[in-house]
Amino acid sequence: MHIGGMWLRNSARGIRCCWVPELSRAVSSEAAHDMQSKQQPRRVYVTRRVPQKGLQVLRDSGICDIKQWDSDDPVPRSELLKGVTGAHGLYCLLTEKIDKELLDVAGPNLKVISTMSVGFDHLVPEEIKKRGIRVGYTPDVLTDATAELTVALLLATSRRLMEAVAEAKNGGWGTWKPLWLCGFGLSHSTVGIVGLGRIGLAVAQRLKPFGVKKFLYTDFEPKPEIAAEIQAEYVPLDKLAEESDFVTVHCALTPETKAMCNKKLFSKMKKTAVFINTSRGAVVNQDDLYTALTTGQIAAAGLDVTVPEPLPTDHPLFSLKNCVILPHVASATIATRTAMAELTANNLLAGLKDQPMPKELIL
Repeated sequence: MHIGGMWLRNSARGIRCCWVPELSRAVSSEAAHDMQSKQQPRRVYVTRRVPQKGLQVLRDSGICDIKQWDSDDPVPRSELLKGVTGAHGLYCLLTEKIDKELLDVAGPNLKVISTMSVGFDHLVPEEIKKRGIRVGYTPDVLTDATAELTVALLLATSRRLMEAVAEAKNGGWGTWKPLWLCGFGLSHSTVGIVGLGRIGLAVAQRLKPFGVKKFLYTDFEPKPEIAAEIQAEYVPLDKLAEESDFVTVHCALTPETKAMCNKKLFSKMKKTAVFINTSRGAVVNQDDLYTALTTGQIAAAGLDVTVPEPLPTDHPLFSLKNCVILPHVASATIATRTAMAELTANNLLAGLKDQPMPKELIL
């Protein structure tokens, strides 16, 4: 029987089926489209110069057409918007604001955003979520480096190491003086941890051998299993401030934690207390911190994060001897930054392939 240019035979009668040209062409066309779709490179925009192993992961995949802002400095917004236009994947850092404007410019091709950070306050979750874009991030791999830096910053601040180095260089080092450059030690102290997550726990584990007497912690809810590892007591933030000799902050930046460390908190702390922040700059009201440091409400502060970043060199906090400020280097070890770059790339590839990500952020 001849129907629409196709020969059909009833194979049930033992008659051999003939080739059906139109059907064959349709099937061949569909298969070719699928093959072409699978082979078509996915456009990926990388917003900064990153460790080469991260880029190598993308290159070795064979599916990425990579464009990169190849500089140690942040990509200008205008260049970022050009770069993301039509991209399927975005490999970004904390410095890039991923908002409605950028997502609109990127267009419907954008399927995955992979950020080389554990923080995600540079993302606008509601805009990303409603577009069905997946997000990868890099927790865990920077825990050890950040915990080590926190301990280093705490010791540098409490033992006044930056002041001591300056005195040694500028000729202030005279004869030994019993009360000169005396700071505060960890032995027999109480340490308060704001946010007992991976990093908060890792910091406590490193501080414990120094002879810390007690660990207190506060969080959005008690974490008895984690706290048991360091015999930490769950307390409200006010009590933590009142009883701690050292307060170290490791919480995420959320609407609830923004400017949480303010004059109310500092006024409850001991005059001999040391305040450390390696989480996000915006959890601290810096004006209130300046007042607390200059009026003797607290003894000293160490910051690895500020608002803005970089902090202007004429900022009042830089004028204080009892404030140690680092340029956001908590994760700055070669091994850690390389691991972050590779994880970011693997998250991106998984998203492009519709596969499970090693570390996916559920918004």
